[in-house]
Amino acid sequence: MGKDYYKILGISKDANDDDIKKAYKKMALKYHPDKNKSPGAEEKFKEIAEAYDVLSDKEKRKLYDMVGEEGLKGGAGHTGGSGGGMPNGATNGFSYVYTGDPRATFEQFFGGGNPFEAIFGGLGGHDDMMDIDGSNGFSGGMFRNPHGVSNGFRTQSFTNGGSCGGGSANRRRPPEQDPPVEHDLHVTVEELLKGTTKRMKITRKVIGPDGNSYRNEDKILSVTIKPGWKAGTKITFQREGDQKLNSIPADIVFIIRDKPHPLFKREGADIRYTAKISLREALCGTVIKVPTLSGNKVELKLNEVVNPKTTRRLPGQGLPYPKEPNRRGDLLIGFDIKFPESLSESTKKLLWGSLV
Repeated sequence: MGKDYYKILGISKDANDDDIKKAYKKMALKYHPDKNKSPGAEEKFKEIAEAYDVLSDKEKRKLYDMVGEEGLKGGAGHTGGSGGGMPNGATNGFSYVYTGDPRATFEQFFGGGNPFEAIFGGLGGHDDMMDIDGSNGFSGGMFRNPHGVSNGFRTQSFTNGGSCGGGSANRRRPPEQDPPVEHDLHVTVEELLKGTTKRMKITRKVIGPDGNSYRNEDKILSVTIKPGWKAGTKITFQREGDQKLNSIPADIVFIIRDKPHPLFKREGADIRYTAKISLREALCGTVIKVPTLSGNKVELKLNEVVNPKTTRRLPGQGLPYPKEPNRRGDLLIGFDIKFPESLSESTKKLLWGSLV
């Protein structure tokens, strides 16, 4: 039985976007590890961020409603969204995994790393547990601590630059995300023929438990490469870069590049092979064996005169088309004609005679 994201946020399945935002605001503030020290609060905080990541995205929510959490994470359906660690460019059969940072989601939503400070504005009660709801983020008339004792002031709805009680609400700049970190990922034509998965190890800085120090963390990112993907295709892992205080980690982006091959050169979905033949073979004809991506060799008869611009084509022996993986490009054969370095007088006379 998969997770019930609606139940995690405490909303019904017909909740609208505003309902989802209000529910996330309430639950995230309630279970934030900096406020809630009870066992399991941090895991609950992460579940809340994951639920919000799915339900706030129309495409992911639609798919979740159809197949549930297990289907969403098992690779069913398709989506075009980009949140929560979904690689961009994967349009069919993606497998959703929430790889985001719940604290970064929190900071991005509230526009700062510590909304508690802005809410209280230096009026005390910073260690109290809050029940929060409503359009202005507060429930009822008073803040309540775990013992049911009020803090002695009533909440007021306030706008930007307004006040809450007698203290001012500190305006914080929304955290900015670091620029994407891009890495070239070289792939062979054989790997592009059937598709492949590459495991890439990254080392990044993460914020320590004390919230101030940093430590290095190694992580393995699985990059799924679909058959026929073009050079330049980008696969994005959201917010997997270095963590920094008051900053959103950079996205890690892998860019597909063609790895040089000793026999073939890629031209879109087609691949090109250059056969080396002698001048006599080019003029008189021959039979050559052409290698293919599958490892087999195909015999090709050359009955007509071959010149340096001649191209032969073997249909269906190229790479799959990215959007039509059941259809393949062609194998193009070009020719490198080797001319003799010198000719004997008798050969010259023979050639002259044949041209008369």
